[in-house]
Amino acid sequence: MKFVLLLSLIGFCWAQYDPHTSDGRTAIVHLFEWRWVDIAKECERYLGPKGFGGVQVSPPNENVVVNNPSRPWWERYQPISYKICTRSGNEDEFRDMVTRCNNVGVRIYVDAVINHMCGSGNPAGTSSTCGSYLNPNNREFPAVPYSAWDFNDNKCNGEINNYNDAYQVRNCRLSGLLDLALEKDYVRTKVADYMNHLIDIGVAGFRLDAAKHMWPGDIKAVLDKLHNLNTKWFSQGSRPFIFQEVIDLGGEAIKGSEYFGNGRVTEFKFGAKLGTVIRKWNGEKMSYLKNWGEGWGMVPSDRALVFVDNHDNQRGHGAGGSSILTFWDARMYKMAVGFMLAHPYGFTRVMSSYRWNRNFQNGKDQNDWIGPPNNNGVTKEVTINPDTTCGNDWVCEHRWRQIRNMVAFRNVVNGQPFANWWDNNSNQVAFGRGNRGFIVFNNDDWALSETLQTGLPAGTYCDVISGDKVDGNCTGLRVNVGSDGKAHFSISNSAEDPFIAIHADSKL
Repeated sequence: MKFVLLLSLIGFCWAQYDPHTSDGRTAIVHLFEWRWVDIAKECERYLGPKGFGGVQVSPPNENVVVNNPSRPWWERYQPISYKICTRSGNEDEFRDMVTRCNNVGVRIYVDAVINHMCGSGNPAGTSSTCGSYLNPNNREFPAVPYSAWDFNDNKCNGEINNYNDAYQVRNCRLSGLLDLALEKDYVRTKVADYMNHLIDIGVAGFRLDAAKHMWPGDIKAVLDKLHNLNTKWFSQGSRPFIFQEVIDLGGEAIKGSEYFGNGRVTEFKFGAKLGTVIRKWNGEKMSYLKNWGEGWGMVPSDRALVFVDNHDNQRGHGAGGSSILTFWDARMYKMAVGFMLAHPYGFTRVMSSYRWNRNFQNGKDQNDWIGPPNNNGVTKEVTINPDTTCGNDWVCEHRWRQIRNMVAFRNVVNGQPFANWWDNNSNQVAFGRGNRGFIVFNNDDWALSETLQTGLPAGTYCDVISGDKVDGNCTGLRVNVGSDGKAHFSISNSAEDPFIAIHADSKL
């Protein structure tokens, strides 16, 4: 009996690190600023059939409407209530999305903005996505309700100006946003009520925005109030998956490791360092990636949520600087995402973006604020072109063949060890995942031509980067693996996609 109790306690302790994806699905996608009706359709027509595990959605709660500049993306991070009511849709549409996505095995993870309310400089009135009244100057948010008692003004009435002072980072205002007093049980309860409402609808977990700006103990106190997941889709006693936005590139007072007790953390070093390597900056080479992960100073794999880019740093915000690779750098970006999805480190999130007109002045994009594609502030539908790409300025990187097929690769090799590493001491590298998959990169300025040990059974395999396996044939390159597990690979340094990947399910 004691043993059973111990096992159940261990299960409870570990539960918040489990994304609760179904059927061995191992990657999620951030459908940034998508409408709920479009996400529901995408779950059914694409994400479910293609093996994606889940979707991170933009904050679903009511926010301030910012008309100067016109409806920027960041208005979503300025809450004024916990009503489910934004430019992505209303509560009925949100419920329908969660149900339809869960029914096809695709989980929903909510971006939860619980550190703060909107900025103090917003005017009083009803300029909000659901028409609720707000008076930030007086700390009045009657739709919650919050009042002046519920904010940290008595601890810190100004901005964070020293990131080496943990007290400031966690009690002062981030970019003028009114900092909630999360040590108060009333505030914790209001936040937990909001999150529980979403859990009861059927979400699988949460990204905790600005977690670094909250005390780990305050976060834990909120998490302790949360319900178990909805048993319509999740097993009895399942706890919500938690991943916390903690920007820790080293050299600051706050460390990602301080948050491990609450859930996973977003490992920002991953994209920053991988971008530097793929760009070949500072003398970095892909051959140095042999001990990628913890060996590069990153958090333990089972505590990491990893990504090449996110909605912040693809605009030069957040962390990582100019090394971050994005859809604007398509050739290098596909290599970086391919490497991430092939490598066993961390739990992976793919980015899905929209285009905006960039305007660089003095090295800064003056248009980094621009919100989603819209008609007079109304978010445009995500349309699908005949070639399966997206229209209406939606980028949909998750639909790029190379990325979609690497999500499948990750599912196929799940649980297999990192194996058969090869490199040329420069930027040509290869590695396998047990006997289930093998990937080869050529990021040098000369051709690759090598016979390598793949670890795979003999046979002919379709390269899933240059094409697909369709009706028993390859639409792209074929790779012949001999009885000794070896195969010859040729990759031109000018290839549109200078990498090749094969796996057990791509075998003819």
